[in-house]
Amino acid sequence: MTVSEVREKAMLAQEAAAIMNRMTTEQKNKALLMMADALLEHQEHIIAANGQDLSRGRDNGTSVSLLDRLALDSARIAGIAEGLRQIAALPDPVGTVLDDFQRPNGLSIRAVRVPLGVIGMIYEARPNVTVDAAGLCLKTGNCVVLRGGSAALESNRAIVAILKQALEAAGLPQDAIALIEDSDRASVNEMLKLNGLLDVVIPRGGASLIRNVVENATVPVIETGAGICHTYIDESALPDMGSDIAFNAKVQRPSVCNAMETLLVHSSHAGKHLPALAARLREAGVELKGCSKSQAIVDGLSTAEESDYATEYNDYILNIRIVENLDEALAHIRQFGTKHSECIVTENAEHAERFMQEVDAAAVYHNASTRFTDGFEFGFGAEIGISTQKLHARGPMGLPALTSMKYRIAGSGQIRG
Repeated sequence: MTVSEVREKAMLAQEAAAIMNRMTTEQKNKALLMMADALLEHQEHIIAANGQDLSRGRDNGTSVSLLDRLALDSARIAGIAEGLRQIAALPDPVGTVLDDFQRPNGLSIRAVRVPLGVIGMIYEARPNVTVDAAGLCLKTGNCVVLRGGSAALESNRAIVAILKQALEAAGLPQDAIALIEDSDRASVNEMLKLNGLLDVVIPRGGASLIRNVVENATVPVIETGAGICHTYIDESALPDMGSDIAFNAKVQRPSVCNAMETLLVHSSHAGKHLPALAARLREAGVELKGCSKSQAIVDGLSTAEESDYATEYNDYILNIRIVENLDEALAHIRQFGTKHSECIVTENAEHAERFMQEVDAAAVYHNASTRFTDGFEFGFGAEIGISTQKLHARGPMGLPALTSMKYRIAGSGQIRG
């Protein structure tokens, strides 16, 4: 019987997991630093491979924002390598004692962090995720089976080949990192059923990818959610601050999940300041859609339908809705938010506290851009994804989120009566 690529690489990763489980922090850090150096040494090869992906993407009509997600250059590769170095510098959570106590019968019980085992990573056209996932999994003693999108296949092939060479040079098993090169959707569906080989699957991408994984997986899933993120500019917001935060949340990099998709503005603030903010956004190339109240204030807005409020654009498109009070803003976020990242801009401490307390999201901001929901910005070195669920992990998932725990019990001959 022929074994599929997916199953074969998962089996090899499972074998490598036993070796990774006994690697010391020093060995893992050495490998991470060698991986970072190798990426820089071979960056021309990576950029050439990435150029093939970009050329194919342009020929296929891929949007500018998605091409931005895909693109690699020297600066981005340097940033990716720096992320690996930061991971190496972070404390190793594996082996951390979470609890330590003794029972009256003399049993000594200790709870410690341990690797999850073999992680299946399913993601789309962002080759930096390939390195982030590999680095975070390596630091926590896990193996990872990567299944990136077909749009980044050449980039991922080049990157993984370089990382595996660095692993071997550092004395770690090459099979700790595997790339599924089969771009057929069947390879994803096969991963979702590999109980006993994969310990967990983490999807990272658009709503349809995540929905497919959550609905069809029999392997446990850590759900990373779509980002329909809001910025609410309250009545007391400082005009320049509100403008700067909203502009940054939409324009700085619209293709990512923590970018703003809907701007909510208090009616009293909107009448004075919304036209200038709208002009600033338009000058940056943002297409604006609005409610009837915002259309009365800003000329030329197309109508924002209910379906628009439920859309993650990942592009230079923004909905604007005027609200009469904080309660109306909170109600809108409850209806359309995806529990990712939400922001209030206000000088009213009571309103800020209500917003921070009542909004159900992984990250809630007061007077700061939602663009900070990111493992690198949180000081985690990198992230495996941003979890919008509530079990096991939530928000940017750094090293501790990639561990489980086990109880180690030591006795002196005790038996249970």
